[in-house]
Parts: sequence; C-alpha cells; structure tokens
Amino acid sequence: MDLQITSYNNRFKIKGTLNKLSIKTFNSHFSNIFDKMDEVLINIEEIQSIDRAGVMVLAQLHNESINKSKKLSIIGLGCKELYDHFKSEEETNTVAIPTGSIVAA
Repeated sequence: MDLQITSYNNRFKIKGTLNKLSIKTFNSHFSNIFDKMDEVLINIEEIQSIDRAGVMVLAQLHNESINKSKKLSIIGLGCKELYDHFKSEEETNTVAIPTGSIVAA
C-alpha cells in the first residue's frame, strides 16, 4: 500500500508502507515542518510496514525537533521496528555504574 498522510492542525496520521520508495512523499510533507509549527504529533498506528530507511527518516525528524527545540510526539503501536530503534538508542546512551560507587559531577 502506498503511503498516505492526512493532517489536521499539528496532528498527522500516516497510513500504508513507510520505506525507501515512500520517503519522498514523507519528506515533502515534513520538510521544514518545525519552521511552521512548535509541536507535531504523528500517529503511526496504521503503518503496515516500515523498513530501515523509514525508521531513519523518522529518526531524522526526531533529531531535527531536538536541534530546533520543538516537540515531536510519535504515537501508535503499529511499528515494532521503530520502537526497537529508539529503545536501542536509549540503551546505548545510558551508563551502568556499579553499586557502591562514588560519582562526582
């Protein structure tokens, strides 16, 4: 299924397949989005499949929101691959400190 993006105010609903073939459509909707809006909500509940390129384009949008101090919310339970990507990124950014260690800041 092709990628379909619908919007209402700052809420976007993505339906279909987010892959390397549909990234152009995604980018045309979200290029410079944070120049126009301070908050963006993306519902991924109806994404049927996503590949590595699709995960990376969402990660790039996430990084853009951080760089521009804007708020990006991605909601929906549709994409295990996306969840796994951000979960593994979170785990690599944490540091394990042995119990009983003294830490100076």
